[in-house]
Amino acid sequence: MTRRILVALATLVVLALVTAGPAAAYAPVNIVHTERVQAGPYAVTVGFSTWPIRAMRSLDFTFAPEGGIADKSGTLTVRGPGLKDRTRPLVRHPRKRDSWGLDVKAYDDPGDYSFTFAIDGPQGHGEGVLDHVRVLDQPGPPLALSWVVGSLPLVGLLVFVAVVWRRTRPGRVALAL
Repeated sequence: MTRRILVALATLVVLALVTAGPAAAYAPVNIVHTERVQAGPYAVTVGFSTWPIRAMRSLDFTFAPEGGIADKSGTLTVRGPGLKDRTRPLVRHPRKRDSWGLDVKAYDDPGDYSFTFAIDGPQGHGEGVLDHVRVLDQPGPPLALSWVVGSLPLVGLLVFVAVVWRRTRPGRVALAL
Protein backbone atom coordinates (compact mmCIF):
# COMPACT_ATOMS: atom_id res chain seq x y z
CA MET A 1 0.00 0.00 0.00
CA THR A 2 2.71 2.51 0.96
CA ARG A 3 4.71 1.54 -2.11
CA ARG A 4 1.79 2.51 -4.35
CA ILE A 5 1.48 5.86 -2.60
CA LEU A 6 5.19 6.54 -3.04
CA VAL A 7 5.03 5.65 -6.73
CA ALA A 8 1.99 7.92 -7.19
CA LEU A 9 3.71 10.81 -5.39
CA ALA A 10 6.91 10.34 -7.41
CA THR A 11 4.87 10.35 -10.62
CA LEU A 12 3.14 13.57 -9.60
CA VAL A 13 6.46 15.24 -8.77
CA VAL A 14 7.97 14.21 -12.11
CA LEU A 15 4.90 15.45 -14.01
CA ALA A 16 5.01 18.78 -12.16
CA LEU A 17 8.69 19.25 -12.98
CA VAL A 18 8.33 18.26 -16.63
CA THR A 19 5.37 20.59 -17.26
CA ALA A 20 6.79 23.50 -15.25
CA GLY A 21 9.42 24.31 -17.90
CA PRO A 22 7.03 25.26 -20.71
CA ALA A 23 4.68 27.01 -18.28
CA ALA A 24 7.48 29.25 -17.01
CA ALA A 25 8.46 30.34 -20.52
CA TYR A 26 7.44 33.87 -21.45
CA ALA A 27 5.60 34.55 -24.63
CA PRO A 28 7.61 36.85 -26.89
CA VAL A 29 6.58 40.46 -27.36
CA ASN A 30 5.70 40.83 -31.02
CA ILE A 31 5.99 44.47 -32.01
CA VAL A 32 3.79 45.20 -35.02
CA HIS A 33 4.03 49.00 -35.16
CA THR A 34 6.68 51.53 -34.10
CA GLU A 35 6.88 55.30 -33.77
CA ARG A 36 10.01 57.44 -33.29
CA VAL A 37 10.18 60.21 -30.68
CA GLN A 38 13.03 62.65 -30.14
CA ALA A 39 13.43 63.28 -26.40
CA GLY A 40 16.17 65.92 -26.37
CA PRO A 41 19.39 64.18 -27.43
CA TYR A 42 17.78 60.71 -27.23
CA ALA A 43 15.88 59.01 -30.02
CA VAL A 44 13.25 56.66 -28.57
CA THR A 45 11.47 53.95 -30.53
CA VAL A 46 7.98 53.29 -29.16
CA GLY A 47 6.67 49.83 -30.05
CA PHE A 48 3.10 48.55 -29.96
CA SER A 49 2.15 44.86 -29.96
CA THR A 50 -1.29 45.60 -31.49
CA TRP A 51 -2.13 48.16 -34.13
CA PRO A 52 -4.52 49.90 -34.41
CA ILE A 53 -5.09 50.24 -30.68
CA ARG A 54 -8.61 49.50 -29.46
CA ALA A 55 -10.17 50.49 -26.14
CA MET A 56 -10.35 47.82 -23.43
CA ARG A 57 -7.92 45.55 -25.30
CA SER A 58 -4.58 44.68 -23.72
CA LEU A 59 -1.32 45.29 -25.53
CA ASP A 60 2.36 45.71 -24.79
CA PHE A 61 4.23 49.00 -25.12
CA THR A 62 8.01 49.10 -25.42
CA PHE A 63 10.20 52.20 -25.17
CA ALA A 64 13.71 51.66 -26.53
CA PRO A 65 16.16 54.59 -26.57
CA GLU A 66 19.08 54.39 -28.97
CA GLY A 67 22.10 52.95 -27.21
CA GLY A 68 19.98 50.93 -24.77
CA ILE A 69 18.65 51.63 -21.30
CA ALA A 70 21.69 50.64 -19.22
CA ASP A 71 22.98 54.13 -18.44
CA LYS A 72 19.65 55.99 -18.60
CA SER A 73 16.62 56.62 -16.44
CA GLY A 74 13.37 58.28 -17.23
CA THR A 75 9.72 58.91 -16.56
CA LEU A 76 6.56 58.47 -18.58
CA THR A 77 3.39 60.55 -18.41
CA VAL A 78 0.32 59.33 -20.29
CA ARG A 79 -2.50 61.78 -21.01
CA GLY A 80 -5.84 60.87 -22.50
CA PRO A 81 -9.61 60.66 -22.04
CA GLY A 82 -10.55 59.57 -18.54
CA LEU A 83 -6.94 59.55 -17.29
CA LYS A 84 -5.45 61.70 -14.58
CA ASP A 85 -1.92 62.83 -15.36
CA ARG A 86 0.29 60.37 -13.58
CA THR A 87 4.02 60.32 -14.00
CA ARG A 88 5.67 56.98 -13.42
CA PRO A 89 9.26 55.86 -13.79
CA LEU A 90 10.22 53.99 -16.91
CA VAL A 91 10.95 50.39 -15.90
CA ARG A 92 12.14 47.34 -17.79
CA HIS A 93 9.51 45.46 -19.70
CA PRO A 94 9.07 42.11 -17.90
CA ARG A 95 9.37 40.06 -21.09
CA LYS A 96 11.58 42.27 -23.25
CA ARG A 97 14.35 43.05 -20.78
CA ASP A 98 16.45 45.18 -23.15
CA SER A 99 13.87 48.01 -23.20
CA TRP A 100 11.47 49.89 -20.98
CA GLY A 101 7.80 49.11 -21.29
CA LEU A 102 4.27 48.50 -20.12
CA ASP A 103 3.10 44.89 -20.00
CA VAL A 104 -0.47 44.07 -21.12
CA LYS A 105 -1.82 47.58 -20.64
CA ALA A 106 -5.35 48.49 -21.74
CA TYR A 107 -7.01 51.89 -22.05
CA ASP A 108 -10.72 52.06 -21.24
CA ASP A 109 -11.81 55.04 -23.31
CA PRO A 110 -11.39 55.73 -27.04
CA GLY A 111 -9.76 59.00 -28.07
CA ASP A 112 -6.36 60.66 -28.54
CA TYR A 113 -3.58 59.83 -26.06
CA SER A 114 -0.13 61.31 -25.64
CA PHE A 115 3.01 59.82 -24.13
CA THR A 116 5.52 62.26 -22.64
CA PHE A 117 9.06 61.02 -22.00
CA ALA A 118 11.64 62.63 -19.74
CA ILE A 119 15.01 60.87 -20.04
CA ASP A 120 18.22 61.47 -18.09
CA GLY A 121 21.46 59.95 -19.29
CA PRO A 122 25.08 60.64 -20.22
CA GLN A 123 24.05 63.28 -22.78
CA GLY A 124 21.93 65.20 -20.27
CA HIS A 125 18.19 65.65 -19.84
CA GLY A 126 15.71 65.34 -22.68
CA GLU A 127 11.95 65.47 -23.08
CA GLY A 128 9.77 64.36 -25.94
CA VAL A 129 6.11 63.73 -26.70
CA LEU A 130 4.38 61.16 -28.85
CA ASP A 131 1.10 62.92 -29.60
CA HIS A 132 -2.17 61.86 -31.20
CA VAL A 133 -2.00 58.12 -30.54
CA ARG A 134 -5.54 57.21 -31.49
CA VAL A 135 -7.36 54.57 -29.45
CA LEU A 136 -10.40 53.27 -31.34
CA ASP A 137 -13.68 51.97 -29.93
CA GLN A 138 -13.83 48.64 -28.10
CA PRO A 139 -13.89 45.67 -30.47
CA GLY A 140 -16.90 43.38 -30.55
CA PRO A 141 -20.38 43.93 -29.20
CA PRO A 142 -21.16 46.49 -26.50
CA LEU A 143 -19.96 45.52 -23.03
CA ALA A 144 -23.48 45.24 -21.53
CA LEU A 145 -24.58 42.84 -24.27
CA SER A 146 -21.43 40.75 -23.77
CA TRP A 147 -22.19 40.43 -20.05
CA VAL A 148 -25.83 39.46 -20.71
CA VAL A 149 -24.90 36.76 -23.23
CA GLY A 150 -22.04 35.52 -21.03
CA SER A 151 -24.27 35.19 -17.96
CA LEU A 152 -27.03 33.18 -19.71
CA PRO A 153 -25.47 29.78 -18.84
CA LEU A 154 -25.31 30.79 -15.15
CA VAL A 155 -28.95 31.92 -15.17
CA GLY A 156 -29.94 28.64 -16.86
CA LEU A 157 -28.04 26.65 -14.23
CA LEU A 158 -29.75 28.54 -11.39
CA VAL A 159 -33.20 27.95 -12.93
CA PHE A 160 -32.39 24.25 -13.35
CA VAL A 161 -31.26 23.93 -9.72
CA ALA A 162 -34.39 25.75 -8.49
CA VAL A 163 -36.70 23.46 -10.50
CA VAL A 164 -34.92 20.31 -9.31
CA TRP A 165 -34.96 21.59 -5.73
CA ARG A 166 -38.72 22.23 -5.83
CA ARG A 167 -39.51 18.83 -7.36
CA THR A 168 -37.39 16.76 -5.01
CA ARG A 169 -37.87 18.84 -1.85
CA PRO A 170 -34.83 17.43 -0.01
CA GLY A 171 -36.17 18.56 3.38
CA ARG A 172 -39.51 16.75 2.95
CA VAL A 173 -37.95 13.54 1.65
CA ALA A 174 -35.80 13.28 4.77
CA LEU A 175 -38.87 13.75 7.00
CA ALA A 176 -40.88 11.07 5.16
CA LEU A 177 -38.27 8.40 5.85
